[in-house]
Amino acid sequence: MGLSPPLPQHGGIQTLTTPNSPAASLPSAVNSVDISPNADRTLWIATIVAAICGGLYGYDTGIISGALLLITRDFHLSITQQEWVASAILAGAAVGAIGFGWSSEKFGRRATVIFVTMVFVIGSLACAFAPDVTALISARFFLGLAVGGSTQVVPTYISELAPHHRRGNLVTMFNVAIGVGILLANIAGLLMRDQWGWRPMVAAAALPAAFVCITMFFLPKSPRWTARNEGLGEAAEQLGRIRSSREVIRREVREIHSNMQRIDTKEKGWKGLTLPWVRPAVIAALGVAFFTQAGGLEMMIYYTPTFLTDAGFGPEWSLWASLGVAIVYCIMTLLGCLFVDRIGRRRLMLIMGPGAVVSLIGLGICFALHPTAGSVGSYAVLAFLLLFMLFNSGGIQVVGWLTGAEMFPLPMRGAATSAHAAVLWGSNLVVTATTLQLVQFLTLGGTMWFYAAINLASVIFVWFLVPETAGASLENIETALRRGTFRPHIGQSPRILDNI
Repeated sequence: MGLSPPLPQHGGIQTLTTPNSPAASLPSAVNSVDISPNADRTLWIATIVAAICGGLYGYDTGIISGALLLITRDFHLSITQQEWVASAILAGAAVGAIGFGWSSEKFGRRATVIFVTMVFVIGSLACAFAPDVTALISARFFLGLAVGGSTQVVPTYISELAPHHRRGNLVTMFNVAIGVGILLANIAGLLMRDQWGWRPMVAAAALPAAFVCITMFFLPKSPRWTARNEGLGEAAEQLGRIRSSREVIRREVREIHSNMQRIDTKEKGWKGLTLPWVRPAVIAALGVAFFTQAGGLEMMIYYTPTFLTDAGFGPEWSLWASLGVAIVYCIMTLLGCLFVDRIGRRRLMLIMGPGAVVSLIGLGICFALHPTAGSVGSYAVLAFLLLFMLFNSGGIQVVGWLTGAEMFPLPMRGAATSAHAAVLWGSNLVVTATTLQLVQFLTLGGTMWFYAAINLASVIFVWFLVPETAGASLENIETALRRGTFRPHIGQSPRILDNI
């Protein structure tokens, strides 16, 4: 289905009559573009290289699961200090998500990815050489700036490169990379912690970060950012590197031009997020972001060895269970990447969400019965733990980063994705910084039931407030917002395209 006719113009709207991009010059601008014979390959390379930042995020946050026991031994950490070491990177991520959002708008998505990877290199080495716990916490906060920045800019960069029918697959490569990073962190924590110690384990992330930093100089810019800041002619040139058909480029440039004509100066940046017509996207995307992290998955990734050790399981058994958690996460995010465009974002969350609720209820019952290692109850704990990872990582985790990258209109996309990433990291920080104390207050079983209730709330939220965006272009979604049709339409089709 194509775009609807342009909306009526109103005061303050930019009509793009600049010499670089008048509407009349669009056909000639596209006709002069060189079409790359390796366009699809370039798109995949750009996606994979940028998504490696997700692997760095997964590794740098996941490595603490195996390293925390060693760091606690070396620095004699209290429970509060353990929580600070684990959560300092999340506090930095919340700050970095907002700070790099400004950079993303000012200097571009590609340039910001380069900045982010530089911080990854410096932060990883600073953590590895930290002489005491204070320096380690400070270094992990600095490293968190890169983690937050990557989650703000990389999904946006990929979504603005991707054709609409492949956007879900390509953007969720970032999720897949997170899963791979967490898996590698758990393998390192299980097999190399005695041989390496925690310092080389932490420093290892600097190498792939340096690779991404160098490679990004040779990859295309975001066509949407380029159109707005450098003109439609240059945007067409960037599209020529990643689209194999001149007709596709022509149609995409026209859609970008049409939407840019409707931009009001009042819609730019943070103030654009307060506009009534944008509010449904703000509620849907930020709500999904909150439930993505508040549902308990990060708690499992960071504290599975600690939980199981405190419950009476041996450290070695607990680390193997943590590795199983990482394997399930990696497999399910990969499957989600493959099927999210086919199944749909909303449907995937509604299918998988109830399974996460039931799994956490079962896990809470098992912990309440205090199973011993090797008993039937201990295997039930492992089963429910892996089932929770299956349903949560295969559902809302696949969609959480994607919604922020695709729901917001171009004028305020930088600010909106910063807010989206900040909510993700803020809720993650709250969960990570309070988990061990929550366990002391509610018991381990009670904590699982608490998070079961949060997962149930997420299913209700998605049902009533999150529409289906699969198959819609970024311009389709903006049109639905402006027309007031960005809503699930309970009892009718929940798809954006069916209601434009």
